[in-house]
Amino acid sequence: MVFADRVNTLVQEGAYVVFAKAQELEAAGRTIIHLEIGQPDVPTPEHVAQAGIDAIRAGHTRYTLPAGTPALRQMVAEDAGRRRGLHFDPAQVVIGPGSKPALFFPTLALVRPGDEVMYPDPGFPTYKAMIEVAGGVPVPVPLKEAEDFSFDLDAFDRLLSARTRLIVLNSPSNPTGGVMPPSALEHVAAVARQRDLWVISDEIYARLVYDAPAPSIAALPGMLERTIICDGFSKTYAMTGWRLGYGIMPKALAERVELLLTHSVGCTATFTQIAGLEAIQGTQEPVEAVVREYRRRRDVLVAGLNAIPGVSCRMPQGAFYAFPNVAALGKSSDWLADHLLEDAGVAVLPGSAFGGNGEGYLRLCFANSVENIQAALPRLAQAMRELRSSAVSRQPSA
Repeated sequence: MVFADRVNTLVQEGAYVVFAKAQELEAAGRTIIHLEIGQPDVPTPEHVAQAGIDAIRAGHTRYTLPAGTPALRQMVAEDAGRRRGLHFDPAQVVIGPGSKPALFFPTLALVRPGDEVMYPDPGFPTYKAMIEVAGGVPVPVPLKEAEDFSFDLDAFDRLLSARTRLIVLNSPSNPTGGVMPPSALEHVAAVARQRDLWVISDEIYARLVYDAPAPSIAALPGMLERTIICDGFSKTYAMTGWRLGYGIMPKALAERVELLLTHSVGCTATFTQIAGLEAIQGTQEPVEAVVREYRRRRDVLVAGLNAIPGVSCRMPQGAFYAFPNVAALGKSSDWLADHLLEDAGVAVLPGSAFGGNGEGYLRLCFANSVENIQAALPRLAQAMRELRSSAVSRQPSA
């Protein structure tokens, strides 16, 4: 078959590929510890789930407005604005089935064929995909491990061109867990203002931080009118399968994104939006509790990884991912992830699944129990020790 160019470069997300392999091994009787899938292991809070169930029983199962129910748009505007120290009009809010429409559709609305779009590498695979589908030119910006995986600002400045149209940020980051410091955000904002560029700020992990809040570039002077905030309910409220997210953007752009929603997905389920309302309005204790638990798991995992010879791992500041450097083991990250799954029974993702600059790293998700993390660490350590031993034994004698 002959397909349009816009789909010829699309590939599967690495997490789904590894997850499928892990399931095959489980079907064959193997016990696999899953540290590959980036989703909370806790259930949706009971009061949120009940609100969705009650909404279905009350008959809220019909079409609604493409941009979202007025009630949820109003509540998102108030809550998101309060958390960022900003004021949002509900007309700036567009609700979607998950947060990916808030990434994809603004890109489709803004990026013209040949426009260059800068994005983090390693980074969420959808960034590169949405740029290419829009006809843009992906320009990966490396992240610096020594600066907790913030943008390499020297590389960022070198990669800017007259064709740059859009900059994609992700803080806290998937896959690194890094949070961009204010100085880096101010640098990017100064460039965006000077060159009249757009910014998509993916803030889906903004509530999952451990040491300090993750600032939003939209709060900097002159950035509100050129920033699209992408956020949602999946990670914060353990609602990955509910498919509920949103974008906040200038009104004129919101109107165009609403049209794209109208002609693609139609609308987001009303009962899901009612559950989202309850998530924002109800108690936030489940969110606070899970952040405390993630911090505990993070500390256990990072300490265990750093105890393995040949592995070094910086402390993630947000999200629920560790991104250890495993380059000293002398294997490609893809080979190593496959080996750890087959040999150790631990499913992790290769850093290369997140771009070329992810080579030499692995991504481990600590949205799993401390017990499972503690069970995984000896398996990982044993497999990696054996790799180092075999490498030493193959070295020629002097």
